Amino acid sequence: MAGLINNLLILLLVFQNTCLGFKNPLSVFKRYKDTTRSLSSECLGNNRPVISLGLTDFALDIRMPGVTPKQSDTYLCMSLRLPVDEEAYVVDFRPQASMDTVHHMLLFGCNVPSSTENYWDCDEGICTDKSNILYAWARNAPPTRLPKGVGFKVGGETGSKYFVLQVHYGDVSAFRDKHKDCSGVTLHLTHQRQPLIAGMYLMMSVNTVIPPGEKVVDADIACHYQKYPMHLFAYRVHTHRLGKVVSGYRVRNGQWTLIGRQSPQLPQAFYPVEHPVDISFGDTLAARCVFTGEGRTTETHIGGTASDEMCNFYIMYYMEAKHAVSYMTCTQNINPDMFRNIPQEANIPIPVKSDMIMMTHGHHHEETKKTDDSSSLKQPKREEEEVLDQDFHIEEAVDWPGVNLKLGQVSGLALDPKNNLVIFHRGDHVWDRNSFDSSFVYQQRGLGPIEQNTILVIDPSNAEVLDSTGKNLFYLPHGLSIDKDGNYWVTDVALHQVFKLGVHDKEPLLILGRSLQPGSDKNHFCQPTDVAVDPVTGNIYVSDGYCNSRIVVFSPNGMFIMQWGEESSVGEAKPGQFRIPHSLTLVPEFGQLCVADRENGRIQCFRSETGEFTREIKHKLFGRELFAVSYIPGGLLFAVNGMPYPGDIEPVQGFMMNFSTGEIMDTFIPVRKNFEMPHDVVASEDKTVYVGDVHAKTVWKFTSTEKMEHRSVKKAGIEVQEIKEAETVIEAKLKNKPVSTESPKKWEKHHMVEQASPGISFVLITTLLIIPIVVLLAIAVFIRWRKTRVYGADADHKLESSSGRILGRLQGKGSGGLNLGNFFASHKSYSRKGFDRLSTEGSDQEKDEDDGTDSEEEYSAPPPPPVSSSS
Repeated sequence: MAGLINNLLILLLVFQNTCLGFKNPLSVFKRYKDTTRSLSSECLGNNRPVISLGLTDFALDIRMPGVTPKQSDTYLCMSLRLPVDEEAYVVDFRPQASMDTVHHMLLFGCNVPSSTENYWDCDEGICTDKSNILYAWARNAPPTRLPKGVGFKVGGETGSKYFVLQVHYGDVSAFRDKHKDCSGVTLHLTHQRQPLIAGMYLMMSVNTVIPPGEKVVDADIACHYQKYPMHLFAYRVHTHRLGKVVSGYRVRNGQWTLIGRQSPQLPQAFYPVEHPVDISFGDTLAARCVFTGEGRTTETHIGGTASDEMCNFYIMYYMEAKHAVSYMTCTQNINPDMFRNIPQEANIPIPVKSDMIMMTHGHHHEETKKTDDSSSLKQPKREEEEVLDQDFHIEEAVDWPGVNLKLGQVSGLALDPKNNLVIFHRGDHVWDRNSFDSSFVYQQRGLGPIEQNTILVIDPSNAEVLDSTGKNLFYLPHGLSIDKDGNYWVTDVALHQVFKLGVHDKEPLLILGRSLQPGSDKNHFCQPTDVAVDPVTGNIYVSDGYCNSRIVVFSPNGMFIMQWGEESSVGEAKPGQFRIPHSLTLVPEFGQLCVADRENGRIQCFRSETGEFTREIKHKLFGRELFAVSYIPGGLLFAVNGMPYPGDIEPVQGFMMNFSTGEIMDTFIPVRKNFEMPHDVVASEDKTVYVGDVHAKTVWKFTSTEKMEHRSVKKAGIEVQEIKEAETVIEAKLKNKPVSTESPKKWEKHHMVEQASPGISFVLITTLLIIPIVVLLAIAVFIRWRKTRVYGADADHKLESSSGRILGRLQGKGSGGLNLGNFFASHKSYSRKGFDRLSTEGSDQEKDEDDGTDSEEEYSAPPPPPVSSSS
């Protein structure tokens, strides 16, 4: 009997180690319960390093524990242990720093940090074993996203057990007020095995000397590649102030293929490799940094201080898991003659406008002397550009409880004059394929109007319901806006009407359209989608709609003024043509009205007084559908797109754009739950963004990092919002599910599983574990019986030997990669102080030296194939 028990214990041990996918992240919190970091009161929200993101994912917040560097060019390090023993994968990096305080950050992975203190001077070292660079940040670079299915492997038997953060504080004048710094990075990790393993390839010059006054100096790096194929997906350049351009190439059979080229004076982000580049055995990797020595009176060497220079070209790659190498370096030039054939583009500096230099250096309101390559490019700023500050990112406010509100399909969002969030939802009604007949007449009138309050006023800070109205008025709510006086303007696609409602009035103040009568003349609408009211003239703009393709304008008292627009023609849509004008936003400063032209996947803007077309904003990242758009004073435009069609790769996400240029400045997705069909978006002047989803029946709140940032960014003039909970500022899974053809019941079932309470999750996991255990018990009894018959008394001994081998296989140690500190220390050119700190980057912050349930929840009007999802 004892042998049987031993056998069962061994089988259970093996089973436990093969069921990591069922590990409840709550164990992560238990592990950290007694090890919460003690931090300065100025590092609000930074005392909870681990935050669960579901059954398999969690966030790890790695921050400096409230430090105040005493002198410039200080390098400080801190470590954080991976909160799980089994292997995990880092799939997203979110920086939490401002270059007004921090010059650069590096994140290393290793098994034995050089110190066990909360933080230490990096002169003492980073790790005592091998270390790998996982991430690098400088110059207010935006977040780094990894492709779907790609992750940096950590933990387990071979991955790093510790993260070590190195922060370089370049100019301590930022700490005159003695504030505490909590800079760092937030990681999104998952237990889900990633088929492709990410790694970092660092190319760097070690012996470049820049003579004073020399106009052009090249630093060249080249190495043979002699490993399994790797696929490059992102690159990053780094120099200090003398760098003009850095370029990286693959050289194969004499042909130079560009990996990436960028000015190091722009934000030093990981930029995507524009065209896929693979590296195979026998290829050569080559890079060139172009410097100028003008303005210097002494030689400039490679080093880590403000007066030194650097030439780094980082490459993020992925490899098949079985061949993966996590970190590689190249510090030599194997063939100087080959650079005679380098493409000419590598020698041409990238012009950088002086206002961009000020922005990347944080001097937004200071005069900066023009550089040689920017003086001729200085352009007068447009009014809205003067107030744009790109040193922030949009991230979900993960401690906002509004995602847990019990709502119907969320169709519209708006902000009232007090900046409260107002939600327009459908209660217990849904829009599916049975809602309308072929003439767009509503078929479910027998259900009666929605008996719940459809308009909810929500406190933006704690999501408490402050007020509610709209009971027994609507059948299928859709668009919502609020005028300057606080009146609600809504559309109902079933009633084919637009309503004006006073906050406390039980009856509408104004009704446009004929109840339940679709049409296309001056007095009828056909499934109107949205409404906007001009704050100056009071004119009313209606987007009409699913079965009309027009914008209709009315006077403040509801008199028809004009209309424009027509249905999109076959082929490329022309200006003024629509395929479901789905959302409206006014741009009062410029007298424009912008329309989310949903099925054409674009934004069209028009002069609000005349309907004259002014511009189109369209990006590949939008995909085929763009659902909603919102403008805030200061020149920012926010939008959300739709789920990708089968075969498409553009994810569903939110966008922040520069209105004047149309450029995408940032994208964002939620951490809690996933976007399914984000239907409306609204933003406030402080860059707080709300997104409502008809399928997920959820509203998310997103804030800019200038609101969620820690005290260290105070030097940039950013207003700090004190946050009691830990900041989880990572973005969720990089990609979202493709368009599904599941039935409404399947969607509902999926939604219920995603929102299951912790108790339900526990029961589910327990049930899933018990079933295999029962099966294993039966198998074990059978094995015992068979072995007793075949081997007799020797059975127990044989099984015990086997169990010893199994236990042996379950043991192992982690390992890291190249020890850069020892490598640099052994190189005679690296005796400079900057590299005594084991840094691969130096100071580039220095001041100027001179101065329906799927497609059925909402069913589209009949557009040409492919059939789109409605909303």
